[in-house]
Amino acid sequence: MRITLAQLNPVIGDFEGNFSIIKAAVKKAISSGSDLIVFPEMIVSGYPPRDLLEREDFIQAFTKSEERLVNLSRETKDLAILAGTVCSSPGNGEKGLVNSAVLFHNGKRLFRQDKTLLPTYDVFEEARYFDPATIHRICPFGAEKLGITICEDAWNDPELFPRQKYSINPVDRMSKLGATIFINLSASPFGLGKDAIRYRLFGKQALKYRKPFIFVNQAGANDDLICDGRSMVFDETGQLLWIGPAFEEAVHTIDLRSKTVPVAFTPMDPLADAHDGLITGIRDYMRKCGFGKAVLGLSGGIDSAVTACLAVQAAGSDRIIGLSMPSAYTSESSITDARELALNLGISLHVVPIDSAYQTLCESLKPFFPSGPMDETKENIQARIRGIIIMAFSNKFGYLVLTSGNKSELSVGYCTLYGDMSGGLSVLSDVPKTMVYELARHINSRHAWIPESILTKAPSAELRPDQKDQDTLPPYDKLDAILSEYLNGMTRDDLIEKGFDGKTVDWVIDAMMKSEFKRRQAAPGLKITSKAFGTGRRMPIAQKWTG
Repeated sequence: MRITLAQLNPVIGDFEGNFSIIKAAVKKAISSGSDLIVFPEMIVSGYPPRDLLEREDFIQAFTKSEERLVNLSRETKDLAILAGTVCSSPGNGEKGLVNSAVLFHNGKRLFRQDKTLLPTYDVFEEARYFDPATIHRICPFGAEKLGITICEDAWNDPELFPRQKYSINPVDRMSKLGATIFINLSASPFGLGKDAIRYRLFGKQALKYRKPFIFVNQAGANDDLICDGRSMVFDETGQLLWIGPAFEEAVHTIDLRSKTVPVAFTPMDPLADAHDGLITGIRDYMRKCGFGKAVLGLSGGIDSAVTACLAVQAAGSDRIIGLSMPSAYTSESSITDARELALNLGISLHVVPIDSAYQTLCESLKPFFPSGPMDETKENIQARIRGIIIMAFSNKFGYLVLTSGNKSELSVGYCTLYGDMSGGLSVLSDVPKTMVYELARHINSRHAWIPESILTKAPSAELRPDQKDQDTLPPYDKLDAILSEYLNGMTRDDLIEKGFDGKTVDWVIDAMMKSEFKRRQAAPGLKITSKAFGTGRRMPIAQKWTG
């Protein structure tokens, strides 16, 4: 059987546009003599549509798209189309909807398999919208019997995941029903190291059941979620026959009847992966939300430098604008570094000093605030003036504002609401400060864009004389280590037993818990790790837990 894998990048809710990319992929499959083309999970609407699934008109659009796929399959003759969509629940399902894979062939809906395992952890909320499959069947097709699963359905192998989330293993059930080929339609989000997990998972299942395994994944980003593609084909011995490109669309045909030479699997380098994933996130957020240009503050610091470099690679230097907003506390070296970075990147840089606005505001507040040395209120006034200026550029010209706060700062609230947090997309919100430096070195290994002085200077918000981040925060290597362990489930006592200083641990946990209200108001951030802030983290604001 010749099977075409269509690793595509749909836009959520763009049924017309998504059908166009489906049709283009079908045309390629026909030209390659394919018997079957397989699309990702919910390719018809794009994934994840979230509460759009609660709109009746949105569901009706699925029905119309299905009719178009029926008609398309009538035109394709010998080629069958397996696509992810949404259907009405059979019987009396509580939600009324199922996440489905439907096989279209010769103008008919030949087969349908609904998704069984509906994840509700991290960024997933599928049980909120869908009913689980009540029936498992295999699909006779030509000389084969297709065992069709959808994303999570293939992630419950007890040999790889001893702590089972579900009592059902759909792949095992379909094997017992006589499946000769396993096909998994996915919209599996990107995470550092996830390519290696998928390789082990699907390869071992192919070997375990002695059947070929085909994994077709979505590519591209929607909001905070980035799908990395990397679709895979394994033979019945668990050998990898093909792997799709990372973060890009691909339409590839493979003949399972012929002897294909296995390819070596090389895990992606984490830095290169993070770099390319963030570029994908910026690129698709701008394109899918209709932003022609983006603007960001260039402070002369490492975070804004890395953000600017990623943005230029995502959109092009002619579509990125930098703002330098110096105050009386901004060092001359920071101004020079920002200017040199902009010159290296080839982007426009506008200088808008904030000192006069700052002095005016301080004078206006003088009757109400006692005079005294620089304090947090005065520091935050400066940050908020910058927020006003950058949002003014956004309002006036329709630019997307990119914020550059990193995960370390966001974790402990070392950021200013309505100041440096103002914006439309938070690029580095899932990138710890230590990784920001690593990304900068990685970028410079390809392009000598970031001045060395930015890489070597001590981090500072420059909101008061001689300010340094480490005046307030623990050293970033220690802070990031504690945050990583705590976010992944370690307790306070575990951290102390591991050797971290007790006072530092208590300060970090306390600061993290108290800063939830800030994160709730932050711009959406691009997710690249298994534990990101945003849609996957559901913490109360009013609470007392510091365990």
